Amino acid sequence: MNETLALSKALINRNSVTPEDAGCQKLLCDRLEPYGFTVENMRFEEVDNIWLRRGTERPLLCFAGHTDVVPTGPITDWDSDPFNAEIREGLLYGRGAADMKSSIAAFTVASERFVKDFPEHEGSIAYLITSDEEGPSVNGTVKVIEALEARNEKIDWCLVGEPSSKDTLGDVIKNGRRGSLNGYLTIYGQQGHVAYPHLADNPMHLAAPMLAELVAMEWDKGNEFFPPTTFQVSNINSGTGATNVIPGQVDIIFNFRFSTEVTADQLKQRVQDLLEKHGLDVELKWILSGVPFLTAEGELVAAAVESIKEVTGTDTELSTSGGTSDGRFIAPTGAQVLELGPRNATIHQINECVEVDDLEPLEEIYYRIMKKLLA
Repeated sequence: MNETLALSKALINRNSVTPEDAGCQKLLCDRLEPYGFTVENMRFEEVDNIWLRRGTERPLLCFAGHTDVVPTGPITDWDSDPFNAEIREGLLYGRGAADMKSSIAAFTVASERFVKDFPEHEGSIAYLITSDEEGPSVNGTVKVIEALEARNEKIDWCLVGEPSSKDTLGDVIKNGRRGSLNGYLTIYGQQGHVAYPHLADNPMHLAAPMLAELVAMEWDKGNEFFPPTTFQVSNINSGTGATNVIPGQVDIIFNFRFSTEVTADQLKQRVQDLLEKHGLDVELKWILSGVPFLTAEGELVAAAVESIKEVTGTDTELSTSGGTSDGRFIAPTGAQVLELGPRNATIHQINECVEVDDLEPLEEIYYRIMKKLLA
């Protein structure tokens, strides 16, 4: 069993459903401290985070990731225990196998190997590992970055181990992500009896024309790096459960995934203008999960593209598709940020898995990136 596979299994075997870490971070510290990494534990409320660093000089290459995983759902639906890693027909099964414990294992083993080969390497290597990525993401990476910024400790290049690959290892890397803006809207009407609608005011009916306009709106046209901004309603709740009661309010949750062509404030204003146009009695709360970021080019992109080509023969695609990641907290500091990891076909699913044969090539890709940037 190769080292990356062995460490992947050891991490998967720890039941680290967010925000629990279940000893994953200690395992990484115990492995990397003998290689000259200083260990800094950063616990914020119930969330464990670690900042490991080898070296004091810049440039600083940081590997970022999370040890927490999403819940498994009914364990009886799995073909094997999700927290007892198992290999079947060339696949490594377990919760977190793809998202993202195998990536953490791969860049840990790659770092150990790199330090052995280049003990006097240039710059510094760091690890930013949280147990709060799959949860609220308020006491994890964002808090660590705030602490680093407060002491002017700057990351130059950040490689996030999120599962970026689509069909084959390295065919896609994420060089940016769209922003995410959530709206929590309550529209008020007047409760009443369905047989006497003239004595009531149905908020569902009031909301319908406004929602139709929102759904039909073009927010921007996107650009060469980002697709057009999208609007999606994710939840609508109203009514008492009775068939003869007109509800008094409707609660709507919606989300924008937005490009660099528009700002969160512009989106908010357009929604507010529409609500006023329809004369609705509303309460609206906004939560900005992250702004869009982009690493269009630079040393990190070049090193990753070249390393993938050398190891797999693949001409990788740069993409900004998909959801958010903790890269959104790191990019605003000025760091170049990329996401590179295994295939994402089974993430957050029952029987999550990765190809065993992808683990050593992934470790080799990380190793070569380090070599190109710091050797």
